[in-house]
Amino acid sequence: MKYRIFTICAIMIALGATLLYSCKKDKSSDTKTTATITALTCGSAVISATATINTVYAGTATVPYTGGNGAAYSVGTAISSTGVTGLTATLQAGTLASGAGSLTYAIAGTPTSAGTATFAITFDGQSCSFTVTVSSAATDGCSTSTTTAAKVTCLANAFLATLTTTQQASVVIALNKTNAERWSNLPCGLSCRNGILFSSLTSTQLAAAKAVAQAAFGTTTGEGYDEWTQILAADDYLNANGGGSSYGDGNYIIAFLGTPSITGKWMLQIGGHHYAQNITYDAGTVTSITPLHEGVEPHGSFTENGVTYTGPIESEHTAMQTMLGTFTSTELASAKISGTFSDCLMIPGSTTNTFPTTKQGIQVSSLSTTAQAAVLAAMMPWLDDVDATSTAAFLAIYKNELASTYVCYASNTSAVAGTASSFLTTNTDYVRIDGPSVWIEFICQTGVVIQSQIHYHTVMRDHSRDYIGL
Repeated sequence: MKYRIFTICAIMIALGATLLYSCKKDKSSDTKTTATITALTCGSAVISATATINTVYAGTATVPYTGGNGAAYSVGTAISSTGVTGLTATLQAGTLASGAGSLTYAIAGTPTSAGTATFAITFDGQSCSFTVTVSSAATDGCSTSTTTAAKVTCLANAFLATLTTTQQASVVIALNKTNAERWSNLPCGLSCRNGILFSSLTSTQLAAAKAVAQAAFGTTTGEGYDEWTQILAADDYLNANGGGSSYGDGNYIIAFLGTPSITGKWMLQIGGHHYAQNITYDAGTVTSITPLHEGVEPHGSFTENGVTYTGPIESEHTAMQTMLGTFTSTELASAKISGTFSDCLMIPGSTTNTFPTTKQGIQVSSLSTTAQAAVLAAMMPWLDDVDATSTAAFLAIYKNELASTYVCYASNTSAVAGTASSFLTTNTDYVRIDGPSVWIEFICQTGVVIQSQIHYHTVMRDHSRDYIGL
């Protein structure tokens, strides 16, 4: 009996040892899973904030990937920036998703210049580069910028910081005449314009884009930014009342020709159907506020999204009516030209039209003092569409050239001398102010979507400063 008990115990001990050995062997054979992905997409990287020259920066970049295998990965080695130096990007430890996800890089340091800091990253053999915009002024301090140009530049860079690398590439393009001339009054989206569509932006990005516009445009009630928002509302009205998807504020764009800077040269383009603003900045100064196009349909009162608008660009219409209404019968006879206009002569979107070499109509120096003042006043609704400093600067130029400026008009067959409201009332009614520098046209056209009424087209150009230096 004792022998049998001993034998059983020996067998159990032996089995226990085998099981123990087996468990130890299985445990020692485990291997750590390597983190793997199939693709890394820097073009869709999201940067948390714009960096500022000579200011300590701490932010993040999230870079999308696909084909993650769910494995963990460790913190990476710091990668130094190129282009703008002084920053590093460090991969933060984490666990891959099983499929698509994002890697997070902590960005830190003090950028040594304004511009673009580039980071070349590699993960599991997949390589790409993302960028961080470094502004020349503190983003949080844009509202305290000492000049409008500095504020607009600051806000432009703040807007860029909200975009992915791919989006940034569509917004910042080369500053050349071909790109500068690419604007239109047609409902044609990106097929005839530069930049990025408002409809493709997130709410945060759109707010940042509109902040640029608000800083660059005028603050006079009914002009500038206020007028622009009304024109957008009119386009939304067309979208909802027969115009379809070609119309609406989502089809408007923003673009920067050249990199926004207070030391370099660049152009701001904001536009869409019935609006195009082209403002050139050079070394922190506004050097051109043209070409500018404004139009509206419907031209009178309309209600959109519960808000009633009483007529975008009506101030432009009224100013031109008032000007012509101050002319005597003799002055009107000298100002009137033959022919019929279907649109502005310097039509938006044309790269071939040129200013006439011979001025037409009546020279302002031959007008009464009252009429001369009315001509200058008629320019104001367009001049007030930009910041107050630029308005004053260009008004001084055009006022100094007023005596050599001409006014002409066409059609207006039912107009009566001394009655301002009798001018610019029907299709093809047209008026022009043409100076040594300034060029403003206003025309009435039959409605395109709302065909029961006329709508307005206007354009402001400058003989010397359109696409300045290009």
